[in-house]
Amino acid sequence: MLEAVIFDWDGTLADSKKYIVKAFQKVLREVGCEVTDEYIDRLIGIGPRNIFKEALKSANMPYSEEMINEMIEKKIKVQMKFLTEIELFDGAVELLRSLHNRVKMALATMSNRKVIEKILDEKGVRKYFDVVITVDEVNKPKPDPEIFLKSAAKLECKPERCVVVEDSIFGVMAAKRANMKCIAVPTGSYSKEELGKYKPDLLVDSLNDRDAILNFILDG
Repeated sequence: MLEAVIFDWDGTLADSKKYIVKAFQKVLREVGCEVTDEYIDRLIGIGPRNIFKEALKSANMPYSEEMINEMIEKKIKVQMKFLTEIELFDGAVELLRSLHNRVKMALATMSNRKVIEKILDEKGVRKYFDVVITVDEVNKPKPDPEIFLKSAAKLECKPERCVVVEDSIFGVMAAKRANMKCIAVPTGSYSKEELGKYKPDLLVDSLNDRDAILNFILDG
């Protein structure tokens, strides 16, 4: 049996993509940067700082770290207004409940702590996680494995005894680089075919495939 499960949040447990894109677009348009929704959508997972930088680079716009910091703060304020509209994916709570007290669990998200702490409380799922690591505690974005390795260290588990549940190619790559197992779900920005190219250990259609997920984790 694997000892710990590390969950991503946006696109994996929470159907939050639309609201994340809205928040980024509002801040980007305020500085005159025009990118498509799909452009932002496909970058979700690498962290707000890097998404803003990539967007500004794509528009050939100069920026400073101070400017990026201000944009991140504005994005947090905008995103906080949408939190009550975000829903968890079907099967998410049931899966968390099924794993609770059977394995250690962490949430590893490239969202900001202010945002994630509020929504965890709103949705009543904070109790399921032994550890919560956010973008505020890491220096390198996915596909770097830092966030997953920090989660494993906090859980006091060896990486090879951990499994990551992810929806993005960046997350699958990071899990592999951390020497962890990976379960991929195509509920975010990437299709099953796209995720399959990065060879997750288990590829399911959704979190409703609970039996397959539990068998992989508890028999692994």
